[in-house]
Amino acid sequence: MIFKRIPFKYKFNTKLFIEGLKGNNAFNGIKLNPKQRTIYIFLAADYGNLGDVAITYAQTEFIKKYSDAQVVEIPISKSLKGLWFVKRNIKKNDIVTTVGGGNMGDIYDQIEHIRQVVINFFPDNKIISFPQTLDFSESKKGEKALKKAKKIYNGHNNLHLFAREETSYQKMKKNFESASVYKTPDIVLSLDKNSSTVRSSALVCMRNDVEKKITTQQTEILSNIIASKYNDITFYDTHIGKSQLTIDERLMELNKIWDAFKNSEIVFTDRLHGMIFCHITKTPAVVFQNNNHKVRETYEWIKENKNICLISDFNENDILQFINNLENNKNNIVLEDKYQPLYNLLK
Repeated sequence: MIFKRIPFKYKFNTKLFIEGLKGNNAFNGIKLNPKQRTIYIFLAADYGNLGDVAITYAQTEFIKKYSDAQVVEIPISKSLKGLWFVKRNIKKNDIVTTVGGGNMGDIYDQIEHIRQVVINFFPDNKIISFPQTLDFSESKKGEKALKKAKKIYNGHNNLHLFAREETSYQKMKKNFESASVYKTPDIVLSLDKNSSTVRSSALVCMRNDVEKKITTQQTEILSNIIASKYNDITFYDTHIGKSQLTIDERLMELNKIWDAFKNSEIVFTDRLHGMIFCHITKTPAVVFQNNNHKVRETYEWIKENKNICLISDFNENDILQFINNLENNKNNIVLEDKYQPLYNLLK
């Protein structure tokens, strides 16, 4: 019982120290080529958030495409062993990366703590944080967490931070003046998962957590609209409630949700990666705001996609107008050049 009350960071750091004393390691099966540069991916999502799983997959594919390095994923559930494995094998020209996403802040403080440990653990290597949302709250807890993050981030002399929207970009520049800061789209937007298929049914992908903004009454109105317009309705969440997924299992789950999107004539979602999955599968979507800036500002990258309608303020008429006028316009938005600062760092 006492151990449970100890803060995560102290438990993690104690376990990390103990792990360093052990000789065995779960990553000994990985064969590294000493003559080839290695790029490591820390915090790789092996849990059931398919948005984060997609980020990990897209990041791996992006690195493979734009570098000639061997790529090694360190699943977040194996961070303790992974840190020591990399520490014992890393070369001067190797690169350490941390996954993109929306967990840089005090809301997901355990992930943020591991990210900071990674930065401290490799002071002599280039570290790249893939496109992230920075979201430290204005509470006392958030202020304290940001102060700690500033000390660690600004203490590294080769740290490169990527923001995936403007608000995070400005906050990173303000708080992490010693780091190099860039702005690029969410890394999942670098994927293309479109395929020719017969589309039918509506798909609903709505969140039910602290980031939910749409009210119970608005949810009921939306449900009535969907029921009146579509006979076949599928419900799919990007959270599947699994953990410690293998790479093959992760890819299988991603293909399942992408196929569900590709088979739908329209998607209703308030999830950031619900919107992004619609874009990369060229699926029409009605998108609702969440309780922060992530959806709204990420939409700026794809606002020329006329198949995706962002509902800033819930309005029944706006939803019906989009549905009734849906033409499945061509989506020819090219974002590859937006990632140039990122692939330049991988060379």
